[in-house]
Amino acid sequence: MEARPAALITKQLMIATGMSVYYVRKGLQWVKDKAALEHLTPLTWTPKEGYRFSTDPADWISYERRQFHTELTRITRLITATVGPHAGARPNDKFARIILAQLEGVRATFESLVTDLP
Repeated sequence: MEARPAALITKQLMIATGMSVYYVRKGLQWVKDKAALEHLTPLTWTPKEGYRFSTDPADWISYERRQFHTELTRITRLITATVGPHAGARPNDKFARIILAQLEGVRATFESLVTDLP
């Protein structure tokens, strides 16, 4: 079974394979973790085309940037909702200062990765 020709979405994969959403997701995770690297063809996903193996590096970069943007949002929320207030309430807390500094570095890196380069 391969998703490439049809660019199937999760629900279509469930119907095509007769598997539950849990097993479809586990299978896709295996493809991402193992098969894609072994064959050097990344598995990407778009709302329009669903899951697919693309040979176009522009598709890979677009997908990677979307993934980094998702993680950037999560890290930013962790900083603003949890670690930042912790560090503000306890300015002498070494752990909070270290975590905040590390997360700010990660956030800066992810911001550069999601930004279009000239």
